[in-house]
Amino acid sequence: MSRTDPQQHADFHSAAVTRLRADLALALRAAALHGLAEGVCNHFSVELPDGSGRFLLNPRGLLWSEIGADDIVMIDVQGARLAGRHDVEPTAMFIHAAIHRIAGQACVLHTHMPYATALTLTVDRALDTTLSQNAMRFQGRVAVDAHYNGLALDASEGERIARAMQGADVVFLGNHGVVVCGASMAHAYDDLYYLERACAAQVLAGSTGRPLAPVAPTIAAHVAQQTLGERLQSELFFEALRRTVP
Repeated sequence: MSRTDPQQHADFHSAAVTRLRADLALALRAAALHGLAEGVCNHFSVELPDGSGRFLLNPRGLLWSEIGADDIVMIDVQGARLAGRHDVEPTAMFIHAAIHRIAGQACVLHTHMPYATALTLTVDRALDTTLSQNAMRFQGRVAVDAHYNGLALDASEGERIARAMQGADVVFLGNHGVVVCGASMAHAYDDLYYLERACAAQVLAGSTGRPLAPVAPTIAAHVAQQTLGERLQSELFFEALRRTVP
């Protein structure tokens, strides 16, 4: 980053970006609390709302549980660090930059959370959105990228993942993990949390060895419409996290 660039410094410390940094850091700490983190890997990002293509990202080498707003990094679409005191991990830049740019998503949450990742290892690759009520909220919202190609260490792999989303806001990455996107951090984190809960229920139900009992797709679609019809519950959940997460 050019630490002498006064405009980048001013933007990074503006009231709007400061709020976004706080929300991003909160989501990361909440994810650690909820068991969705993996070492110092995986990343959450949020695009600045000014159309510049710049976005905020958690830095390299920090546990999610220790990240505060001052640890967040601002980068451009080429992955250049514009503000922040930490380095950026390469795969984060390639995956997140591509999804922000190609899929047009404001918030991008990528994890290897255990139950969702477990389902990417099965032949179905993803959650069955006709099983639990939590799963039904994702009916019609899920894409599957079954073609694992190794670590995303170049722009082409990030772009391939972004195009595989095909307009979905949740994508299961075969043999890898998941990406959950949203218009705001409150909505995206709420979906991430309930996605893992739904995946856990499916894995646990499958472990009984008993046949599973899905509902009709029309019922699942109705539940998805009910859930997305008002997102106040998502915002209340995020505010509860703001009050309680260390």
